[in-house]
Amino acid sequence: MMSSALFLGALGVSASFLPQELLARVGASPDRFAVAVVQIAGALYFGFAILNWTAKGTLLGGIYGRPIVLANFTHFAIGAITLLKVPGQTEAGLLVGVVAYSVFAAWFGYVLFGPGPASASR
Repeated sequence: MMSSALFLGALGVSASFLPQELLARVGASPDRFAVAVVQIAGALYFGFAILNWTAKGTLLGGIYGRPIVLANFTHFAIGAITLLKVPGQTEAGLLVGVVAYSVFAAWFGYVLFGPGPASASR
């Protein structure tokens, strides 16, 4: 949970405070609407980071932690699929994103669909 919180927190802070630079990096025009959308996405990333950071000490497979795992799995799985569909995936930043999203999707998928915490205590 800490690694996903730090990853999402870095994305959130970057998108919130450097939207023009991020848009220029991907070749998009930094108009006011695009800047606002990137900043809102940054707020979502940072919100997920705070959620994961505060849940880092809880039992994730239990009844109370399941919604957190489900939300994270959904985010990372859809994000990984979306990044895999981007044409021209030879840029290093995109490859890092694909790998990171895929690893987090696999991990949250294992926690969500795996044996669960009850079987670990048996």
